[in-house]
Amino acid sequence: MKRITDSYQISREKLAYLVDSTAAPVCILIPISTWAIFFGSLLEANNVADAGKGIQAYIEAIPYMAYGWVTLLVVFLVAMDKIPDLGQMKIAEQRAQAGQVQPDGGVDISMGEEVTAHPNSTMGVLNFALPMVVLVGASWYFDIDLLAGVFVAIIFTIFLYGVQRLMPVNSMFEAIYDGIKIMMLPLATVIGGFMLKNVNDQLGLTSYVIEAVTPWLSPALFPAIIFLVMTGLVFATASSWGLFAVAMPIVFPLGEQMGVPVSLTIGALLSASAAGSHSCFFSDSTVLSAQGSGCTSMQHAITQFPYALIGIVATTLFFLFI
Repeated sequence: MKRITDSYQISREKLAYLVDSTAAPVCILIPISTWAIFFGSLLEANNVADAGKGIQAYIEAIPYMAYGWVTLLVVFLVAMDKIPDLGQMKIAEQRAQAGQVQPDGGVDISMGEEVTAHPNSTMGVLNFALPMVVLVGASWYFDIDLLAGVFVAIIFTIFLYGVQRLMPVNSMFEAIYDGIKIMMLPLATVIGGFMLKNVNDQLGLTSYVIEAVTPWLSPALFPAIIFLVMTGLVFATASSWGLFAVAMPIVFPLGEQMGVPVSLTIGALLSASAAGSHSCFFSDSTVLSAQGSGCTSMQHAITQFPYALIGIVATTLFFLFI
């Protein structure tokens, strides 16, 4: 993608925004994603859905996951130039039009020297697709253990490429080492976010904030306030999943007492999960989108924030007037 956007003089910051905006906000709308599996299990654990019916309850709430739908619309309008470049994104695009697509301080991920295309185009595609299939299959086999899946996929890839003699074994291990080295900084940032999340869990931040806003809740305001409060918590802690294990036992009984439909409450919570992750400066999706696009996490977060704010405001209005 970087080659394509570079040829059209699109800044790396805008590329990172496009990538990030089609990550978490889209994942919540896909009922076969890990988001659906995780939150479906939480719904069952909190007796919001019957055993085995968590995914069904999740699917019924997808129309109310407003942030995902709004973000898809916004990113489409940005790509079509219907929404102008805002804030720092405008400066980044002006710089790109002047010939500098990559910002100062941005690091391009390069996996080594350019390689020639595989003489057999079908086999070339399979060399990419098969390791991905093995990664997903192995992770699923080991009870969604991604680390085990990665190890199995690496071993399979070494065997696959070795049989075809695509590259020497030492070059394969050098590529693995380079990949690990490239990912060290973003992983360190993500680990720091998890540490902050654990500290806040020990402090009881989520329970305290929800209980503090409870006196101001009403049936009409409930979805919007829960969305804003949980978005703020995810933004502050970068925990787009963990916080909800604490919040759901508090939020769902409150919503039930006020007569708020369960699907609407689920939609507000999932919208908050995506919105907080999308706008957070050090969430995993922000860090990895920036790293892959060739800009720093801060450059990406600052340029993306105005568009995330549009989505947050529009989603709040949706929950106020639905």
